[in-house]
Amino acid sequence: MTNLIEIKGVTHAYKTPLGPLPVLDNLDIAVPEGEFCAVVGPSGCGKSTLTRLIAGLMKPDKGEVWLHGELVKGPRKTVGMAFQNPVLLEWRTILHNVILPLEIVAPSMPKKDREARAHELLTLVGLEGFEDKRPSELSGGMRQRASLCRAIVHKPDVLIMDEPFGALDAFTREDLWQTMHQLREKEPFTCVLITHDLRESVFLGDQVIVLSGRPATTQYVLDVQYPGERVLDGLYTPECSDMLHTLRDQIRIAQGRAGEDAA
Repeated sequence: MTNLIEIKGVTHAYKTPLGPLPVLDNLDIAVPEGEFCAVVGPSGCGKSTLTRLIAGLMKPDKGEVWLHGELVKGPRKTVGMAFQNPVLLEWRTILHNVILPLEIVAPSMPKKDREARAHELLTLVGLEGFEDKRPSELSGGMRQRASLCRAIVHKPDVLIMDEPFGALDAFTREDLWQTMHQLREKEPFTCVLITHDLRESVFLGDQVIVLSGRPATTQYVLDVQYPGERVLDGLYTPECSDMLHTLRDQIRIAQGRAGEDAA
């Protein structure tokens, strides 16, 4: 399978008044085309920095980032992004929030085609009938659904998600996990998900990459072998329990707590 994303020997540090703060150290990651890669690790280990590097919003001090066999040198139109805060524009309706990327990357696209595309996605995520509402009129979960639609409306090759469900309640979060699988079936894309939720990483991911403590490198890669169809009940099977146990052990190692018992 061809790798759509390749992170090769990436090292990066931030400049601070006290000197360089190393964040990533000789990081190597490969994500095959069409796969869902979840990235977990201790707080502050550089997960969000990784997303900015993939999106071309910043350049590494050393190493290379490749997308579709091309070296990333700047922001790319073929990348969609979704964050914990949906950042929807209150002065635009939900429909016009969703079509915003098309106005930027496909300005010649007829208005009716843009709106048809947005309607298609909003219906897919259960927001049919809310197209003319303002963001403040929707619940947190509904706003996040709209944000997901906006992130993929222009059919990006890569979707980057930086803890998009972290601020939601447990029930809404699990509902959106299932929505993500529905989106993948209808709208194939390669995804990198940053998360602190190990259950989320196993339920959504084809592979889970555990980053070490800062400066982060690739500590462990789990190939997810989900038991049957991706339904929530599968998380309570022995197979998923074993995977989650392995990931918890790896997180303790990354945090320098390898000898401690699980909480």
